[in-house]
Amino acid sequence: MDSLNCGNGGGADTFESLRIASVFVVAIGSFAGALFPVYAVRSKWLHVPPPVFDFAKYFGSGVIIATAFIHLLSPAIEELTSPCLDPSWLLYPYPLAFCLLSIFSIFTMELIAYRWGTAKMKKLGMVYDTHGHNVGGYVAHGPEHFHAEEVPQEDRKASRDVESPGSDGVSSADALSQMVSIAILEFGILLHSVLIGLTLAVQPDFKIVFIVIIFHQTFEGLGVGSRLAQLKLAKQYQWLQVLGGVLYGITTPLGIAVGLGVKSTYNPNSTRASIVSGVLDSLSAGILIYTGVVELLAHEFLFNKQMVHWSNGKLAYAVTCVVSGAGIMALLANWV
Repeated sequence: MDSLNCGNGGGADTFESLRIASVFVVAIGSFAGALFPVYAVRSKWLHVPPPVFDFAKYFGSGVIIATAFIHLLSPAIEELTSPCLDPSWLLYPYPLAFCLLSIFSIFTMELIAYRWGTAKMKKLGMVYDTHGHNVGGYVAHGPEHFHAEEVPQEDRKASRDVESPGSDGVSSADALSQMVSIAILEFGILLHSVLIGLTLAVQPDFKIVFIVIIFHQTFEGLGVGSRLAQLKLAKQYQWLQVLGGVLYGITTPLGIAVGLGVKSTYNPNSTRASIVSGVLDSLSAGILIYTGVVELLAHEFLFNKQMVHWSNGKLAYAVTCVVSGAGIMALLANWV
């Protein structure tokens, strides 16, 4: 307990040149993982086989779920039970409570949005099937029409106006649904990315953690990028795919840069840092748990109407990819 430092300072200042270089190295890995799938889909000369995208998609789902449990929830429990905190923090499992709060907050927001959107679509003469894997699998299933005789004449024109797919055959409802879903996923991952950047900048065991973070960010970026690449958006919305990749790419390097700038006063084990990191990690874990299990796994497998026609081999391959992504990301937690 004599060596316990719960105040400011305490950030390691060894390997200064390598810490500065880590900003750019981690940026390369993050941008490559997040933007390569987006670029590959759009490229006319780079023909990436569909099985490669399937691998990245399923592997990325496993990475995201393992990140939630192993790299977010577990550290949050450690941070919010730190000996630097007031003993009152130990009287209740706050990390799990914040995680639960996050899960139900996302669930409530999606439930309200679904009911509001369904009512709006019904009024305009459409039934919008959100379980038609337009969210989870990012395959536009699209609005389904009522029979014509059930829809008032004055509402039919409004229905066509709202549904009206763009030149790519993607309706505005599809675009909105997909953007909301990917935004939730991005938000949870970006919070996590900034925090690990801050931690890496002042980490005493820098070399090992640095190597692990490179793999971590690249794999996680691959998961995000593959989901961004498979968004079915009209041309006027396609810039959002690039924006999502760029935001992912800059967050961890930005966190490292900020950490290097405040390393003389920033102590990741201090009381304030432990509380902030613990709360944010808990909330991020809830977001990724909900997104990974409900939006990715459930919609990709259970609610995917195409899965019925999959062969046993394809299904086994997809599940193996998910488990492999989760397993590798869980293994990285042995060093960071």
